[in-house]
Amino acid sequence: MFSAARSASASVPHPHKGKVQPFKAGDPKVKLNAKAESLLASGKPYQTQIKNGKKGRGLVVQDITAPSSVVWSRILDFDNYSNFVPRTTISENYKVKGSNPQIIHTRMALSVVVTKMEFFIRHMYYPGKNSLVWTLDYDRNSDIDDSCGFWYVVPHPTRKGASRVFYSVEVSMFDWVPGIVMDILSKKALTEATGWVKKESEKKAKALGLDSSSTTDDKKKKKKKKKKKKGGKGKKIVEEEAPPPPPPGPDDATLARRWFGVLIILGLVVLNIFLFFENMSGGAKTNKKD
Repeated sequence: MFSAARSASASVPHPHKGKVQPFKAGDPKVKLNAKAESLLASGKPYQTQIKNGKKGRGLVVQDITAPSSVVWSRILDFDNYSNFVPRTTISENYKVKGSNPQIIHTRMALSVVVTKMEFFIRHMYYPGKNSLVWTLDYDRNSDIDDSCGFWYVVPHPTRKGASRVFYSVEVSMFDWVPGIVMDILSKKALTEATGWVKKESEKKAKALGLDSSSTTDDKKKKKKKKKKKKGGKGKKIVEEEAPPPPPPGPDDATLARRWFGVLIILGLVVLNIFLFFENMSGGAKTNKKD
């Protein structure tokens, strides 16, 4: 692993006070057409350009299935960037002050291919403007010539419990930085940033039970249950009620009385039959005597 040709230092100031124009906090006022909205709805990021004087800056938009508060909790968790952000090996705050803006100074280090770069960032978080902007901390010497960036997070315009995120960054490297490192950082910086924020925000929202997808799934399940209760041409099927339980049977004393009555009736029937045949035989004997 090769360290930077210039050695980053917390005790030495940066060689200049800024070359790239910093971003302004607030709405970037990016217009999204139907094609962009369709791409975002599919879960993919949308990339476009925003004006910066006569130049253009790349900007990416990403829809995230998590509330804005959860998204901000991931973006502002600088102490854990080394666990979230690709190629980040060190991330630790060394000074935090204020509230609106809240100013957060962070020491960070990247490992790209065989190059290790350390730098110091001055973040400025504006809760009232839904924005985070940053530049280098020019009071300390960084291995990056210059850098500035921008986050803008708002509730999604149509999806409850979701957010829409806007991100842009501009980085200027020293001449000693290998071309392959420049290519990787310039081509992947935008989508990788929104990619990890989307992943970690949605994971956190799901753990908290705040993701809008779970609410949508619950609604779908309820609709399916309603459909099952319907049949034919939308007519509701009336569920048959279970038959009532049979009445309790008679007790032993009642059964005994009933059987006794049956036996008496049978006895009378047998007696009548016997008397009938007795009379018949008596009549026949009388006829023979005559």
